[in-house]
Amino acid sequence: MPSGTRIVEFDRPDMASGTLSVAEAWARVTPSLSPEEREFQKDRIRALLKSRHAALVAHYYVDADIQDLAEETGGCVSDSLEMARFGRDHAADTLVVSGVRFMGETAKILSPEKRILMPDLDATCSLDLGCDPIAFRQFRAQYPDRVVVVYANTSAAVKAQADWMVTSSIGLDIVADLHRQGKKILWAPDRHLGSYIQRQTGADMVLWQGSCTVHDEFKGVELDLMRQEHPDALILVHPESPAGVVAQADVVGSTSRLLAAVTESSATTFIVATDQGLLHKMRLAAPGKTFIAAPTAGESATCKSCAHCPWMAMNSLKGIADALEFDRNEVHLEPALGRQAKVCIDRMLDFAAAHRRQVHPGADLALEQALFEKVGPA
Repeated sequence: MPSGTRIVEFDRPDMASGTLSVAEAWARVTPSLSPEEREFQKDRIRALLKSRHAALVAHYYVDADIQDLAEETGGCVSDSLEMARFGRDHAADTLVVSGVRFMGETAKILSPEKRILMPDLDATCSLDLGCDPIAFRQFRAQYPDRVVVVYANTSAAVKAQADWMVTSSIGLDIVADLHRQGKKILWAPDRHLGSYIQRQTGADMVLWQGSCTVHDEFKGVELDLMRQEHPDALILVHPESPAGVVAQADVVGSTSRLLAAVTESSATTFIVATDQGLLHKMRLAAPGKTFIAAPTAGESATCKSCAHCPWMAMNSLKGIADALEFDRNEVHLEPALGRQAKVCIDRMLDFAAAHRRQVHPGADLALEQALFEKVGPA
């Protein structure tokens, strides 16, 4: 294990035996920078993006400085699919994807002709780690009559085995449509999101038993106590969270949906059950409002509300600059694998486009456009 790292535990399902074990992975601890060093690296990135004809796309969960720099330089901050779509449609020859490995792969799938760089190729995701492509193939073979629906938080090798890829903002609609057609579904990898969709739609679903290390740590009992302390707060929950947390939510949805809720609602205080990286955009969107991170532990813990992905934290300003200057950390995919993985993504995008065409806008056209212009996951 490299030095300067931390151990992260994650679920490793063995679907053949019906067991769920705890596995370990490592995440690099990024050194803190002085204010002067941060400004130096940001200036370096600005110059390199211009000289390399590159664009920076960042996830909502990465460092606030990276988010701000992405937007300042003409890139974007969004969920993983919108990051990939933005990159696909951007004129840049090179995309720097600040997020985790499957996001870089998705960008490469949609832009195979472009060079995709990442600040750190070792930045991964517990849902990806917990859904091994070979084990998934064996699991899928047990249910040949089921439609295979996978969440965006999976490797290209898993996506290549799927009929559909979904995001947390359109998963409900797609599964509901498949259910209306009488289809049975094999879902992977997040069990909490799958269970939520199953409860909402009544679909016949067999679930892979993976989970997100961040969202799985939210505590329903502790959230109830926090609600009592802040009775007027609106509770925003990502559906990768456990059922006991989702049950207390006023709004359940993807990162984009939760972000929209803070501006749409008249509430002034919000308890937010998702990665704390999103709070930066929420504060920018609604500067006069208060945002409280939902609890992940009890009162005796050193950190009661510490929901932040250790792999997202591996994204650094220096990592971005070094990737650009020294052509480091390029994402490579076998072309045939990329083409196969793209099938399930295109199917979802076609469904989303058809869904938008069937919507009859209300009087507030600006609101309607904001609701349907993006389709994306955590």
